[in-house]
Amino acid sequence: MWIVFNPTAGAARRRRLERAVALLPSARILETCAPGDATRLAARAVAEGARVVVAAGGDGTIAEVAAGLAGGGAALGILPFGTANVLARELGLPLGAEGAARVIAAGRRGVLHPGLARDAAGRERLFLQMLGVGFDAAVVHGLRPGLKRRLGPLAYVLETLRLLPGHRFAPLRFRADRGPWEECAALLAMKGRLYAGPFRVAPAARAGMEGFALVIQRRGGPGPTLLAGAALPLGLIPCLPFIEQRICRVLEIEGAGLLAQADGDAAPAPPLRLSDAPAPLAVMIP
Repeated sequence: MWIVFNPTAGAARRRRLERAVALLPSARILETCAPGDATRLAARAVAEGARVVVAAGGDGTIAEVAAGLAGGGAALGILPFGTANVLARELGLPLGAEGAARVIAAGRRGVLHPGLARDAAGRERLFLQMLGVGFDAAVVHGLRPGLKRRLGPLAYVLETLRLLPGHRFAPLRFRADRGPWEECAALLAMKGRLYAGPFRVAPAARAGMEGFALVIQRRGGPGPTLLAGAALPLGLIPCLPFIEQRICRVLEIEGAGLLAQADGDAAPAPPLRLSDAPAPLAVMIP
């Protein structure tokens, strides 16, 4: 068993790792230093015969490790050490270090069907929980890592308030399952129900689903965006009159000046084509 550890958050995260490793004594620990390291290290683990590779970090680190495991047969284990821990919550994993380690040690496996986003240059990005295009992606791109480490979820609120007055809501076009092109203000392609932590935005989705649950925001501008932000912690996003929900298998997105985020990290900009990854991914579950 290999553990790919993102030490960004410092001493507190390292202490959590030590508590988890006490229950996984055979684990080999490798630390990341820069974006992309987790994918490279996970691929190395697979090449050396690892049957389980554990991602110890946030949703972005988990997605990077998953990209390194793609098609290799090893299972993904999760030690949720991030800010939102959306995928861990979706899977019902304990958020404490010891509880998450016990799940890994128990050895029960489930299946995920990761999403794969491909841009116009052919670059690919694997994601496990969501891909967003629109204002939420602008917040992710603008957020300073130091602020996120110090303030946690509050950093996203502050960045939203900073960006919103001057944000240009560029028009977005999408096409689901080769249907007609449509316009909207923002779009989430979800692989599960939860967004930004424990908040349910896509009730039709489920962990391990094939295809995507779309959350389509038809109206843009500061007003609808603030209303959506207020509705999020109340679980009322699906009830808003300018929100539409839909299921699809393939999604195309285009529009000039747009940004994208995947699993809470910056992703390639549109145009994008989203589909399921070629192979499912085994994941350790309770």
